[in-house]
Amino acid sequence: MIAQLAGTVLSVRASTAVVEVGGVGMLVHSTPATLSELRVNHETRFFTQLVVREESLTLFGFTAESERDTFEALQSVQGVGPRLALAMLAVHSPDSLSRAVADGDRKALEQVPGIGAKVAARLLLELGGKLSLPQGPASPQVPDARDQVEEALVALGWNQKAAAAAVENVAPDPIADSDVPMTLKSALKAMGGVRG
Repeated sequence: MIAQLAGTVLSVRASTAVVEVGGVGMLVHSTPATLSELRVNHETRFFTQLVVREESLTLFGFTAESERDTFEALQSVQGVGPRLALAMLAVHSPDSLSRAVADGDRKALEQVPGIGAKVAARLLLELGGKLSLPQGPASPQVPDARDQVEEALVALGWNQKAAAAAVENVAPDPIADSDVPMTLKSALKAMGGVRG
């Protein structure tokens, strides 16, 4: 299996490029967007999948590993071969394909020439969980100690609803453990000593 190759671009056509690797010109099939970035006589690197058929060996290449992985996942669906998988990546990025599958967006898949309602439905059914959704920046988890403040107010004689409202009033954002005493003091002050 040829997983990746790096070499000099010898020629670029509408759907293929020839890349010289160790003196051998490798014909690589790819998307129009990827091919448009290549420059003759410049170095390039492809993440590849070699598709073996009885009568041929065809090499498909992508500049991003996520594209190659999506290309492989698409072919796991019955009725989707390498040509159709490549057409899908010509229309959609891996991220937009993942989002379409996660959202059950059949219309987005049907934008690809060669994909009708039946194939789109099969893609949605069989690709669930196989395509990874784009990861946004992870938001740090801030511990929230508002329960401690509310419990303290209830212990001092206020009802749960009034305690929760008072804490929300003085601290709309998450409360750190170290801020519990100060938040409790602020809540007591805001409540003015009137028990509900």
